[in-house]
Amino acid sequence: MQMLITGGAGFIGSHLAEALLAQGHSVIAVDDLSTGNYANIEPLAQQARFQFVYETVTNETVMDRLASTSDVIFHLAAAVGVELIVKDPVRTLETNIQGSEVVLRLARRYRRKVLIASTSEVYGKSAELPFREDADRVMGPTIKSRWSYAESKAIDEFLGLAYHKQFGLPVVICRFFNTVGPRQTGTYGMVIPRLVEQALATQPLTIYGDGQQTRCFCNVKDTVRAVIELAAAPHAVGEIFNVGSQEEITILALAERILARTESRSPLVRVPYEEAYEKGFEDMQRRVPSIDKIRAAIGWQPTLSLDQTLDAVIAYFRQNRRAS
Repeated sequence: MQMLITGGAGFIGSHLAEALLAQGHSVIAVDDLSTGNYANIEPLAQQARFQFVYETVTNETVMDRLASTSDVIFHLAAAVGVELIVKDPVRTLETNIQGSEVVLRLARRYRRKVLIASTSEVYGKSAELPFREDADRVMGPTIKSRWSYAESKAIDEFLGLAYHKQFGLPVVICRFFNTVGPRQTGTYGMVIPRLVEQALATQPLTIYGDGQQTRCFCNVKDTVRAVIELAAAPHAVGEIFNVGSQEEITILALAERILARTESRSPLVRVPYEEAYEKGFEDMQRRVPSIDKIRAAIGWQPTLSLDQTLDAVIAYFRQNRRAS
């Protein structure tokens, strides 16, 4: 089968491309490299079944040609990262919403299955844990741009489900919970690569807020496995699935674990949210997914621990430091 990946040169997209090629599929990766990196997919460029297209997902003329020749569309292209969202809210909204509009419109034209990558951010400030796919969402005020990303992805979900309901388009939605692994960059505020880079450079590890906020980190290999299996499951169509680990850890404990695994002597430094992002920035205290639904649907659950993931990320950055 021929697979189309939007955001295919990104962190998750490049790992997904590798996995699909390994299964014998042909892959087209389209990316404007605004947050993706060609180096992520450069090793794949020599394969006859791989094609890279340097273009934005909102270019409907190009996307029409690509969608027409593909069997499944994995829509991963998005403006991501809290830092980017705060600094460039217009780009966040336009990229996420307009990109999904184009993908869904073309998917309907050619009757292609679409898997839409969403995010745990759509749960907002809800305190009803673990987060379940059918739970109510609690959002902050619109005057705080921090919530624009969450709302733009929620609109993506509404659009996808509307296309499924009204036109019978086969759509599957995945809500990712802090996917991490090699190739992820700390440039846009992703916490693990940022802390690992700081530890390896013996720089202060910057912890935003008091460090007591918790997250659950899922290895990208586990995430990709879930995405591929959901795309192949007929009974997943029209449904939303959380994809994440339930191994919860505070950011302070995460930083301490990174120090231990890198054997770094970097100090820990707490940075107020208003200095890291903007005045009045709001964060979620906890993010823990329920994975009952995806486990029941395809038998999926994470297999790689946080320590295994940290070791893989540390090895990746160490190798990059030696190569530079």
